Amino acid sequence: MWPSLISKAKQGGLDAIDTYVFWNLHEPQPGQYDFSGRRDIVRFIKEIQAQGLYVCLRIGPYIESEWSYGGLPFWLHDVPDIVYRTDNEPFKIENEYQNVEKAFYDEGPRYVRWAAKMAVGLETGVPWVMCKQDDAPDPVINACNGLRCGETFAGPNSPNKPAIWTENWTHFYDVYGNITKIRSAKDIAYQVALFIVKMNGSYINYYMYHGGTNFGRTSAAFVITSYYDQAPLDEYGLIRQPKWGHLKELHAAVKLCSQTLLYGQRSNFTLGALQAYVYSGDNGECAAFLVNTDGVNDRTVQFLNQTYQLPPKSISILPDCKTVAFNTAKVSTQSGTRTRQPAVKLDSPEKWEEWNEAIPVFDDTSLKSDSLLEQMNTTKDMSDYLWYTASYQQSEDSHAVITVNSRGHVLRAFVNGVIIGSSHGFFRNQSFTLETTIPLNSGVNNISLLSIMVGLPDSGAHMERKAAGLQTVSIQENQVVKDLTNYSWGYQVGLLGERLQLYAKEGSSQAQWSNFNSCSQPLTWYKSKFDAPEGSDPVALNLGSMGKGEAWINGQSVGRYWMSFRNPDGTPAQTWYHIPRSFLKPTDNLLVLFEEEIGNPLNISVDTVSITKICGHVSDSSPPPVVSWRRGTLMENKNQKRHGRRPKVQLRCPPNKSISKILFASFGSPLGDCNNYAAGSCHSANSTAVVEKVCLGKKMCSIPWSYKKFGGNPCPGIPKSLLVEAQCQ
Repeated sequence: MWPSLISKAKQGGLDAIDTYVFWNLHEPQPGQYDFSGRRDIVRFIKEIQAQGLYVCLRIGPYIESEWSYGGLPFWLHDVPDIVYRTDNEPFKIENEYQNVEKAFYDEGPRYVRWAAKMAVGLETGVPWVMCKQDDAPDPVINACNGLRCGETFAGPNSPNKPAIWTENWTHFYDVYGNITKIRSAKDIAYQVALFIVKMNGSYINYYMYHGGTNFGRTSAAFVITSYYDQAPLDEYGLIRQPKWGHLKELHAAVKLCSQTLLYGQRSNFTLGALQAYVYSGDNGECAAFLVNTDGVNDRTVQFLNQTYQLPPKSISILPDCKTVAFNTAKVSTQSGTRTRQPAVKLDSPEKWEEWNEAIPVFDDTSLKSDSLLEQMNTTKDMSDYLWYTASYQQSEDSHAVITVNSRGHVLRAFVNGVIIGSSHGFFRNQSFTLETTIPLNSGVNNISLLSIMVGLPDSGAHMERKAAGLQTVSIQENQVVKDLTNYSWGYQVGLLGERLQLYAKEGSSQAQWSNFNSCSQPLTWYKSKFDAPEGSDPVALNLGSMGKGEAWINGQSVGRYWMSFRNPDGTPAQTWYHIPRSFLKPTDNLLVLFEEEIGNPLNISVDTVSITKICGHVSDSSPPPVVSWRRGTLMENKNQKRHGRRPKVQLRCPPNKSISKILFASFGSPLGDCNNYAAGSCHSANSTAVVEKVCLGKKMCSIPWSYKKFGGNPCPGIPKSLLVEAQCQ
């Protein structure tokens, strides 16, 4: 996917690609390095170079980024006397350190100075940056991270440093159980333009421009498998409109002004909520940014004997101090609707086989301890799963109450091989208690407690001290409480199915699978095969009918799933799981699931993902498409002249698709926007016919806002808009 993603980023107006170096991917064990396949960072950098872009390389090794253990390999935990993220000899180098600096007292600032001196001393010949580090020592550049660096950044801490914004969040990463918050294209564009003019900003990095997927077990604690799907390039690499297109227009408008911005003299004027930043060159060049900081009201400004209307919280860019090439609040770019269509339905019992995971008992385990072991230090991040087992002697049949306190993320409790309860924690509140009544038999009772992690921690001070797993276990019977915390416990790291590699071709073929049984039980492995969907559209696995577990395609993990953990609105955090086309063969693709709860694989499907609906919405006050700059003159294209610089609805279907139907069209006063619309009181009756004539059967079309085009003014005195939604097939 790299070439396509880089190309789309370049088309969107980006000049550089920013990437991390993931230490735990490249050195999973001490001295064992891996730079193959998806880990080939040199190949990735060369691909960026081949497309004419620069690279900003975040060397880490601590990266955070909602990545398991913040990118640190877990084997660091066993280095004697190590203390992460401080002036400690076994561990040095950083990212976003200001968040934890005070926790280390005097050692924190000393560590910052050491890291800066070490980096500069390498004499790489390129600038060094410390993300979110106000006290970055010279010549290392301090940078801003956040949503509103045009308003919150204190600026460079030295006059010799540029103002740079290393993380402009295009979305918010999602965790299990949260409500997704959407950041609008308007807000991103406003903050970018404001940072440029108010802070003299010269570098802005979008976090993320393409979010991608947390394949395997790479996501941090409680972070979902899909990462920043609401970025300008979505999880599948599809262009997300209008965010991608609106930012592309912004980048083009800024670049029309670039020479004047860099070399001109700046002056600024303020009148209440209105501000003007004007840049003048020695040869008469002029560029202006008109700012309305009022978040509620439109404002009108007189500038160089012309009147300009600014929507609330918006910035107009005038590359020649006359013509508005772009306004941050006026989105003229089309919107797109992403849909998923089932391509393969795995709805027949004959298509599935199953394998039941064994529930270990104390006598089966080789690792024993008279205490409850900490989970991460026991599993060494080799598995999400750790079994705690004990033999409990009982004199007679009875019922008791078991209470388990856990610092893990999920707990599944079994007594004598039967599940008796489950519970889980929450993001940033991972401790929880399971309390339930259990049946006890006369004689020996096998207690098997499966503690489950959903990603390692990724941030904070003293990460090496963080703990997981069971804290206390007790059984209460007839008002008598027996503390089993320091009982004799046996341990099994991971699952038997993991050890047998049931998810891979060889391991799967050697196991004895059973026919699918509709009366499924917890801790069941399922497998099926399917042919790759035809075409080139991205592919996703619909797991909406399952509970919690992990999925593999041809031995490649496409990530953890957790349908049963519902968001406040009752929906799962993620239903579809990205299967890159490169994971697939033409036929006989092996799909393996490990289901911890009770799911229904008969409702699983392999879907294709595409943009099937496109929508454009412009008004008389919308800016025209960004114009070009040639030989110091702002040039208008022929269409802009012909239509009096009126705005247009411009529609473009994805590759290999054409406009098959006009779903809605209204020239007049349509209500709402592309997300939710209806015809208003003013509506040109021939709106649909006009648009159909221009667009049907075409890959792209352009419909100007024009009285003449729609047969005259349908409602004199009322502001007019044009809203069109079309179907692509």
